[in-house]
Amino acid sequence: MAMEDKPETPLASEEVRETSDALEKGSENQPDGVGATAHTTSNEDSDEFNANPEDGAVVLKEKSAAELLEEDIPWRTRFVQVVKTYAPLGLVAFGGPQAHVAILRDHLVVQRKWLDEEQFTELFAIGQGLPGPTSTQLVVSTALARAGPIGGITAFMLWNLPGLIVLITCGVLIATFVDPYNPPWYLVGLPPAAISLVFKAFYGFGVKLDKLGVILCLISALVSVLINGDERITPSVSQFVYPSMLVLGGITSYIDSRRKEPYGTYKSASKGWDAESDLTMRRIGIPIWVGALIWVMWAVILGTTVSIVNKAHREGREINVYLEIFEVMFRIGSLIFGGGQVVLPMLQTEVVPQWMTKEQFLQGLGLAQSMPGPLFNFSAYLGAVYQGVAGGLVAWAGLFGPGILLIFGMVPFWARLRHVQWFKSSLNGVNATAIGLVGAACVILWEGAIATAADAMVFILAGTLAMVYGWGAPWVVLAGGVFGAILHEDALSLGQVEWCTLSAEGGM
Repeated sequence: MAMEDKPETPLASEEVRETSDALEKGSENQPDGVGATAHTTSNEDSDEFNANPEDGAVVLKEKSAAELLEEDIPWRTRFVQVVKTYAPLGLVAFGGPQAHVAILRDHLVVQRKWLDEEQFTELFAIGQGLPGPTSTQLVVSTALARAGPIGGITAFMLWNLPGLIVLITCGVLIATFVDPYNPPWYLVGLPPAAISLVFKAFYGFGVKLDKLGVILCLISALVSVLINGDERITPSVSQFVYPSMLVLGGITSYIDSRRKEPYGTYKSASKGWDAESDLTMRRIGIPIWVGALIWVMWAVILGTTVSIVNKAHREGREINVYLEIFEVMFRIGSLIFGGGQVVLPMLQTEVVPQWMTKEQFLQGLGLAQSMPGPLFNFSAYLGAVYQGVAGGLVAWAGLFGPGILLIFGMVPFWARLRHVQWFKSSLNGVNATAIGLVGAACVILWEGAIATAADAMVFILAGTLAMVYGWGAPWVVLAGGVFGAILHEDALSLGQVEWCTLSAEGGM
């Protein structure tokens, strides 16, 4: 059976044991439709069985005991698993969006096996194609698929809470800051270690691509490196390049799938509603019509706030300061694809010098980049500098709001459409294009994170621990921090010559 090819990790085995214990006690009530449909074993009543495969219905393959347990895991058990998984990640998620994707893949696909590689990559690609912080949207969508809306919201809070608390506190107490561009010894090894996980993720994604996938991945990576390395391409233009590439990748793979001899490899999608999509939809707990309503809600909030603020400006009326903060952040959050560094130019234009000085902006940016979690948490600092704790919370909710609303609205459509043939064929190209963005991130992040020979040494060590010895992401990041501290100029002071200087002098 397939399970023999992928031995269970200790984490996966532990969760199977937890599930067995929970099932012995009986299934708990499910609070939301978060997977409230009971599992049925009747061949006559179940959509999972069909005596005539030619009709296009799914025929159940033989399932292992672990797979059968997975179908019957009570909601409460799955929710506890979400809390146990995401609570520590909010403390160790250094390195930016692509490093976060690597950490999530390591935990959810490799260790816990909540999702397979295909499902994980699809959710990642959907996040890439929506406005908002990609890694946070991936956190929400994966938790949503595991434990419904409550699981998604809980994972979002656990993922962001450490950075939110620190950045609001620092925004209020800005006068006490130390120089953020001279990070303390215990932080210097974290970025190189986190970058090594991006390389691991790219390798894990890339080796599974078919011929067409490799071509799309290569084109995507080259274009991404180009737009990040050409000063003539402004952020206002580049932010639309990423979703455009994803759309073109999907169109390309769909056209290829219609050819008699396609370059790519395509799986046949089932007709109608199969067992897997039904289980996924039950766990998500959001009907498609509610997903559509969420999209309408996002559009109404955006249109209303922008209209009110613009009208007040035209008439010269004073605007409520918290409405002003929310409008600025919600508007920016609705326009930024990919998150991360792309958001910075627009934020600086809006808040400097209206809310703070350029020096205060840059100090907060340095601090935000040294924190775990998404760079969008920077909004909490900006709002706190301007209007204290309340301003920080409003700014944080405003910038995250669009991306979180849209991913909640999109996941129900994904669960249904991923079993429709044209959509599934298109996802092949979207996934390959998204993987190319991860490959480009390897190049871009390496350039920014590896400043000294010591950084490169930390990168090599962390990458070896992750790829050869199979260490989990938190332990890799922790080991990188320890090794970086040992090499720091205040300790052994090894490898402290600037990397670019070495290259320029022919030392490399």
